[in-house]
Amino acid sequence: MTQQELEQKVGQLQLIEHSMNNFMAQKQNFQSQLVETENALEEMEKNQGEVFKVIGTIMVKSDKGSIKKDLESKKEMLGLRLKNIEKQERSLKEKASKLQQEVMEAIKEKK
Repeated sequence: MTQQELEQKVGQLQLIEHSMNNFMAQKQNFQSQLVETENALEEMEKNQGEVFKVIGTIMVKSDKGSIKKDLESKKEMLGLRLKNIEKQERSLKEKASKLQQEVMEAIKEKK
């Protein structure tokens, strides 16, 4: 492996690391939204009174069934996004592992 090829592979590893950091930030964001949504569903089940929905800077009285349906839909969507991110993370980890092995072998050969 030439020095230029080695540098390209190291550059690819850096890009993968950057992508992994972005995925982790997105994953944390989705996880916190999912916890928030699950908590809202739990509180709504406990509460037998009126329910309100926050729209912008105001709270509007809403139908409990409609809000529950919206929250469950949001929960499902967040779950799917998390699974997708986890799948992409696994793929990137495998690619990074393979590149690391190639780089390490090339470095050993040069010594």
